[in-house]
Amino acid sequence: MNRDSSTSSSDTRNTDRDDPAPDGNVTENPMASSGSVLRIQGDDNLQSMLVGTVMRKIKSRSWKKQRYFKLQDDCATIWYQSKKTGNTHCTFSVSDVEAIREGHQSEVLLSIADEFPPDRCFTLVFRGRRGNLDLVAESAEEAQSWIRGMRKLIENLENMGEREKLDQWIGDWFKKADKNKDGRMNFKEVRDLLKMMNVDMNEHHAHRLFTMADRSQSGTLEDDEFVLFYKMLTRREDVLKVFQQYSADGQKLSLRDLQGFLRDEQLEGGGVEQQAKRLIERYEPSDTAKLLNAMTFDGFLMYLGSAEGSIFNPQRRGLFQDMSQPLCHYFISSSHNTYLMEDQLRGQSSVEGYIRALSRGCRCLEVDCWDGASGEPIVYHGRTFTSKILFKDVVSAVGNYAFKVSEYPVILSIENHCGVEQQNVMAQHLNHILGDKLLKSTLDGRAPVGLPSPEDLKGKILLKAKKIGGLEESFSGMVEDALTGEVSDEEEASEIEKDHLQRESIRHRVKKSKQHLSKELSDCVVYCKSVHFSSFKHSRIHSKFYEVASFTESKARKHLKDAGAEFVLHNSRQLTRIYPSGFRTDSSNFNPQEMWNAGCQFVALNFQTAGEGMDLNDGLFNQNGHCGYVLKPIFMREPGSGFDPEMPQNWEGYRPVVLTIQVISGQQLPKVNIKEDSIVDPLVRVEIHGVPMDQAKQETRYIENNGFNPVWYDTLRFSIHAPELALVRFVVEDYDKTSKNDFVGQFTLPLSCMQQGYRHIHLLSRDGTSIPPSSLFVHIRITELNKASGS
Repeated sequence: MNRDSSTSSSDTRNTDRDDPAPDGNVTENPMASSGSVLRIQGDDNLQSMLVGTVMRKIKSRSWKKQRYFKLQDDCATIWYQSKKTGNTHCTFSVSDVEAIREGHQSEVLLSIADEFPPDRCFTLVFRGRRGNLDLVAESAEEAQSWIRGMRKLIENLENMGEREKLDQWIGDWFKKADKNKDGRMNFKEVRDLLKMMNVDMNEHHAHRLFTMADRSQSGTLEDDEFVLFYKMLTRREDVLKVFQQYSADGQKLSLRDLQGFLRDEQLEGGGVEQQAKRLIERYEPSDTAKLLNAMTFDGFLMYLGSAEGSIFNPQRRGLFQDMSQPLCHYFISSSHNTYLMEDQLRGQSSVEGYIRALSRGCRCLEVDCWDGASGEPIVYHGRTFTSKILFKDVVSAVGNYAFKVSEYPVILSIENHCGVEQQNVMAQHLNHILGDKLLKSTLDGRAPVGLPSPEDLKGKILLKAKKIGGLEESFSGMVEDALTGEVSDEEEASEIEKDHLQRESIRHRVKKSKQHLSKELSDCVVYCKSVHFSSFKHSRIHSKFYEVASFTESKARKHLKDAGAEFVLHNSRQLTRIYPSGFRTDSSNFNPQEMWNAGCQFVALNFQTAGEGMDLNDGLFNQNGHCGYVLKPIFMREPGSGFDPEMPQNWEGYRPVVLTIQVISGQQLPKVNIKEDSIVDPLVRVEIHGVPMDQAKQETRYIENNGFNPVWYDTLRFSIHAPELALVRFVVEDYDKTSKNDFVGQFTLPLSCMQQGYRHIHLLSRDGTSIPPSSLFVHIRITELNKASGS
């Protein structure tokens, strides 16, 4: 039976479900786990949610409509419909909800703050890039009932045991199949269910499974008969084969059998006996087997479907790196045009952009500041039709959310287009709103000799912007009240974009103007002074450790090609920010890997745009406690290493490897085509992202009409010359011979975080959110590449 789903949050995920409106007579879910039922029975808030409530759904000051909201009987789905139109309704899964904010905690609710008091308002924040749901209850009591109830449901999901999660999944499929809600499933409902599950099974075989499961011979499946049907349908022959290979008697894994599997196949380190005992205790459902210190097939499946059996090494998920090195020794998760929710021409600017970036572990945010009306600076993408937000609202959001996900420093990259007067207002807002969080002076109050570490700067917000004079002058009192400075590279990008929009020649350059700086704002800049970059030679002789240069992606590529080793050396001493070309008006992303290859720390991406760029960013920063800082490999931190990303084999610490991946099978892949009878033809592509020598991709063959349990057993091999920098991206696509393949799911991780042996890969959606129980089953081996054999 397929237990992979047991490790993922029990997300019903089917938001376009066509359930009839609840009428209070819906049959209780026959598979609902007794534990969750007991938890719900004793909770008044959840009981009230099951009855349902009328609330206002708010989209703007002018769009406020009443909707009837109700928790469904599965206690995992929220259903709502328009009060007037009887049939139109929507559902969403509780596991789609990331957080509940109370009061006026969104731009939409702030805009109607004069109409509705904060104690009646709350916001449901969804995972991924889905918009928030802003609600106003009829009373403060009802609002609290939903806030507490939703939090309880989310807590229940997070604390659910493996068996409960599995029961929830089975119950969910039963509910989908039982169209007439009579608590039984006839054969026609079974056929419809198979299509929903992405299974193309001939009618004869489907009927045989149905008959075998129908032990009562009633012509329908009930309760445990459906569980039996589900077990037969999800039988994992691929895992059974591995189980029997290591089982001495073919029935169970003794402690010795399991130790052999962990040592020889999973390549687990020392202490395998203790580990084997712990796995039996944790994943074995049979008490009898536990007494014998043995693991049954069900327990083996539970283990392989868990976080410990996944491809990502759980020990690398938490904080494990040295955080006491200088800032320039880390890759730092960075956002470009953080305020934008869409494209760069007409997109919406929103404080939500900052909250979402911070909640994804981002540590460097861009703030594009312009003079606004009434003396208040505004943030937007200058000289375009994007909407505008107040600078002070951005600072408030950063102050509130900076350290919820990570305690390590946040850097605000200020693109300053304001006059001196509004620069002073910016400084006042930063000081007043952020208080002690804003870093205003060096850590020890003396002139520093090098960059501090993320550990030193915990809980601090730093400004990256232009500064009057240097850090040294701040200590000698030699700074004048105002000074002129050149425009930054970021502003040059705006000029390119402006030229492009007006269809003028790129060669026509606006003469660089001098800009007056406010001393008050300048004093807020300590360790990150924005400077113009001349050359690596100039930088080597003249640059100060606190100076930060910014490059467009094209300039960075040119430096990388012309002087890769010098670029790496420069980044071992200084911070560098790379940002997308101004021509990317659709907010698309470049591949960040090529910039990480040069050791660039701030590789700024459009967090609002899903795709390969953000998959790689999420993949790199999912390690080390998701704190937004990843320590660079040693050859990028040591000035004398001479590492050149174009020629990694010339580095004295060169240790190439061979990565061998056997793609064995897939489980319950999501449907990508909305046509009811359409079934996925899946293939798996494995991509290596690293130094130019390592960039590679290979594919399995495609399997026709089987998204439910496709089997490949295809082996792919890659030679990797800089394994410390390599990311591996697994992409599942629906093959189409006449047009571009459709995206099904993906998972990206650093090679250094990969576990060997038999592993499951729990797939993510295009948005980077989990899509349980969709997974791949693979076998991984990483071996040394004989230098003499080359690539």
